[in-house]
Amino acid sequence: MRQSIIILLLVCFSIQGIARKTSTGKKVFRAIRIESRAPVIDGVLDDSVWQNLEWESGFIQQQPYEGKDPSQETAFNILYDDNNVYVAFRAYDTSPDSIVKRMTRKDEIDGDFVAIQLDSYYDRRTAFTFMVNAAGIKMDGIFSNDGENEDWTWDPIWYVKTNIDKKGWTAEMKIPLSQLRFDKEEDQVWGLQVARLLFRKEELSIWQFIPRDAPGWVHQFGELQGISGIKPKRQIEIAPYTVGNMERFEKEEGNPFVTGKSSKLNIGVDGKIGITNNMILDFTVNPDFGQVEADPSQVNLTAYEIFFKEKRPFFIEGKNILSFPLMFGDGDLAAENMFYSRRIGRRPQSYPDTGDGEYADIPTNTSILGAAKFTGKTKNGLSIGILESITAKEMAEIDNEGKKRFETVEPLTNYSVSRVQKDFNKGNTILGGMFTTTNRKIENTDLNFLHTSAYSGGLDFTHQWKDRTYSFSLKTYFSQVKGSEEALIRTQNSPARYFQRLDNDYVKFDSSRTSLSGYGGVLSIGKHANGHWRYAGFISWKSPGLELNDLGFMTSADEILQVLWVGYRIWEPFSIFRNLNVNLNQWNVFDFGGNHIVTGGNINLHMQFKNYWSLSTGINPRGNGILNSMLRGGPSFLTPGGISSWLSINSDNRKKITCGTRFMGFWGYEKNSRTQQYSLNLSYRPTNALNISLNPSLRLNNRNLQYVTKESVESDDRYLFATIDQKTLMFSLRLNYSISPDFTIQYWGQPFISVGKYSEFKKITDPKADQYTDRFHTFTDNEISYDETDNVYNVNDGPDLNYSIDNPDFNVKEFKSNLVVRWEYVPGSTIFLVWSQGRSGYDPTGEFNLNQDTRDLYDIHPHNIFLIKLSYRFGL
Repeated sequence: MRQSIIILLLVCFSIQGIARKTSTGKKVFRAIRIESRAPVIDGVLDDSVWQNLEWESGFIQQQPYEGKDPSQETAFNILYDDNNVYVAFRAYDTSPDSIVKRMTRKDEIDGDFVAIQLDSYYDRRTAFTFMVNAAGIKMDGIFSNDGENEDWTWDPIWYVKTNIDKKGWTAEMKIPLSQLRFDKEEDQVWGLQVARLLFRKEELSIWQFIPRDAPGWVHQFGELQGISGIKPKRQIEIAPYTVGNMERFEKEEGNPFVTGKSSKLNIGVDGKIGITNNMILDFTVNPDFGQVEADPSQVNLTAYEIFFKEKRPFFIEGKNILSFPLMFGDGDLAAENMFYSRRIGRRPQSYPDTGDGEYADIPTNTSILGAAKFTGKTKNGLSIGILESITAKEMAEIDNEGKKRFETVEPLTNYSVSRVQKDFNKGNTILGGMFTTTNRKIENTDLNFLHTSAYSGGLDFTHQWKDRTYSFSLKTYFSQVKGSEEALIRTQNSPARYFQRLDNDYVKFDSSRTSLSGYGGVLSIGKHANGHWRYAGFISWKSPGLELNDLGFMTSADEILQVLWVGYRIWEPFSIFRNLNVNLNQWNVFDFGGNHIVTGGNINLHMQFKNYWSLSTGINPRGNGILNSMLRGGPSFLTPGGISSWLSINSDNRKKITCGTRFMGFWGYEKNSRTQQYSLNLSYRPTNALNISLNPSLRLNNRNLQYVTKESVESDDRYLFATIDQKTLMFSLRLNYSISPDFTIQYWGQPFISVGKYSEFKKITDPKADQYTDRFHTFTDNEISYDETDNVYNVNDGPDLNYSIDNPDFNVKEFKSNLVVRWEYVPGSTIFLVWSQGRSGYDPTGEFNLNQDTRDLYDIHPHNIFLIKLSYRFGL
């Protein structure tokens, strides 16, 4: 009898909007159509439409005590009409004064929050996420690949307000249907998840319970039913903008391009057009990214390019759709990708030839004439991403006493990226592909070192089984570049492959080549869910001819990598721990000639204590190995291995004052190298609206063999190295002041000093000798001397074998800062006020003196940029 009454009540409540369960045990919530006036979004929940409803609760802890009742109750309700979905949250709290309502910038949420995730595609792989904290700060994103990819760059237009009262706090959302993707079904069924974070306990509770060791995320959502009679909305939004820019810098006498000041006015437009409800065209014409923070300072002593993260809004929004990483997992290797968007709009790759008395005005970046992205996903599981961009032909203007000429430094270029993926077998099987093209219009011989065209493509396949506990993945990709003989000589001799190595007997350097092709791939199998143990193994390969750097990012080719990994996780609090993770890795690297490059391993631990402090540490032994790139085109070198370790300790991040420290060290065998880095992170939040953080870092690097140069003496190449003592000091200051959820002020400043002193110059004699000291010869005082007048070292390398090398010592000083005032005066429309400053200096002393270097840095005349950018976003 009692059971019958409960069933009857559930049926009645479902009519009112309360949840029930499917036959598979998933919860179901039925939304209610608004037949009267829609609620006013003010966070108070006193509108008539919210009254007399049964509110859904029944949340369950996921962290830290999985499956337990939450400390505080949470309830929600969902309404809809022809144009919007309305969501109300009631976050009960028995201690309202303890609610943490921190003000931050949008998408940098902190403190107590609630969230709703909607799988409106109902593909069980994709979720649109809307979050708000108790202070009213919004955060939105798209979860794809069943939650494995989280893209917080998505920037929809939606509305939310919050309110704190004696019962706790409330949130009220209005989500336009134009921001969601769904099909033309009379009765809609969407995936649904609702969550709440109780910040003071770091307690996450969720509506549809999903264990922490569960495979995937989105496919385990509950269901949102009851929505019917709505039609997909075509999203059409246009955002024209105008930018005023004024620069002030040091005047250079006689240089007509460095007058001490400049100004310009620019206009452009961004937009979104819904081709269908599921397919969106994003475009930008004459974009401006003046509000984007500068890259951090670096001194690169390697032959490889440094990877910098993308920060430009057009390219970071939806970046996961166009991604094809060459490897699995995180870390340095994860940066390698078939598409690296910073190639578009890059710094010009050529520098004009200037003679005496000539001055050149060179563009700092290539102008993007326009770019467009077409992205979306169909109900049958087909996702599509296409990007097209054209960058301008850039000219350097050269002046010689009023006589002007122009020289091309970057050709007109077209970039395109196409990406497709298809889900099969309820999302357990995924097949995808990607293709990229780069085509340059090279009209003069000065740019013959560039490829005229570059193509790359790949296929990826993933299959999961046993409730997605296990997975098998395979990726394969290829590349082809074409160009002049000069361009292909440059490609063959690049640091990625060094075909010209004398001991490279498995590939052929061909000076008459006008094209180069290569291939690569990665195969992986492992267990990734259900239980404390996880493990995987993979093997990857990149052929010597692989070249992706016209539109992708790749540091090296000619590599076969084998990795084994096993990890053990404890997520339930025990003893003094809230959670504990242990990982063990092993790897081997070979080249395509079958040479064993190196063997390495790693063990690392990550733990959080019950007092909310955390500690991470690890140790990485690495065996002796062969470096094909150490002599930068010379024969391979047998280098000693070493041991690296790191330690990171962080305090309770719930507090107003937090601190963290990190140490990293490497100790090479044979005393060939020693590196230590000390970092500190201090953060202070005096009020909920203001956060101040300081991040000093000191890196000490002592390397016995640092490449200096190559000298050709009587048809014999001398590879010259030296001992380097390098000190790098960096100090970052950040201030974030949020006046309101829509009005923020952010400042970032970073002084940077890096000093390198070279000594004990050497030449390589026998790069693979058994004894480390037999692989090189250290010049004596009788063989090398310093000429202070010309700042060179004179080398006597035998009878009548004399040559000079430039003094490689350096002292680099830089200061970069950005002050950004951002006001989103209506949703999607912003005003930016920006002040950027840069100071840069260099001298060859190689002496580190903090007081003097600091004084010298601030004696450098600054380059100031003042910018105002106004955009207005409107829908059609």
